[in-house]
Amino acid sequence: MHPGRVPASAPALLLCHGFPSRQRPGVPSRSYEQFAERVAEEQGWVVLAVSLRGCGQSEGQFSMGGWLDDVDRSIQRLREEGSQRIWLIGSTTGGSLAIMAAARDLEIRGVAAMAPRADFDDWAAHPRRFLQHCRDVGVVDNDRYPDSVNQWADELRQHRAIDSIKLIGERPLLIIHGTNDRQVPPDDAQQLADLHRAPELRLINGADHRIRHDPRAVAVLMGWLERQAGESLD
Repeated sequence: MHPGRVPASAPALLLCHGFPSRQRPGVPSRSYEQFAERVAEEQGWVVLAVSLRGCGQSEGQFSMGGWLDDVDRSIQRLREEGSQRIWLIGSTTGGSLAIMAAARDLEIRGVAAMAPRADFDDWAAHPRRFLQHCRDVGVVDNDRYPDSVNQWADELRQHRAIDSIKLIGERPLLIIHGTNDRQVPPDDAQQLADLHRAPELRLINGADHRIRHDPRAVAVLMGWLERQAGESLD
């Protein structure tokens, strides 16, 4: 976060990272922090790059409800610091979280989601396999957790972006997705966009799941943020 650099009336952004992979365990990465710094320095936003429980230096064990609570608390922290105009940006699972958090908090001004999942049904369908993946990437490191695998998996079914998207209403929504994403198909982005009143859907030709690192996607995102900051003052 970059407190004190800008007035409290400046636009504020909460940045939500995605789910770790075996290739990139222990998110968030330095590039995630660099993006937050770039938005703060180039556009004058207050930026908080959250590290969800079980990731980075944050303790705790992953659950979908727990991650959503972490996002809610991070929004509250921005408000306690004086921010009144808050937007959410999320990458992959973080994009889904941003949509769900905005649905729960009607004061959020807008959402940008990069390669968001419409749901987590595939994870919930094989809970023990997914739990082992969580152990492999480090977001669960307690052998006695969870107390109930079924209840833990139920949270994956209960918290779905596709069930939340309509509650965003007329607030701005940007969805960016790569046409070559093999982990989350572009159909997820289309399904989400179809349920919003006036979405901005940008499919990046040839881009894969690591859409956050694609310069074209970053350019779209930076332009969207610039417009948001200006239009919110009109």
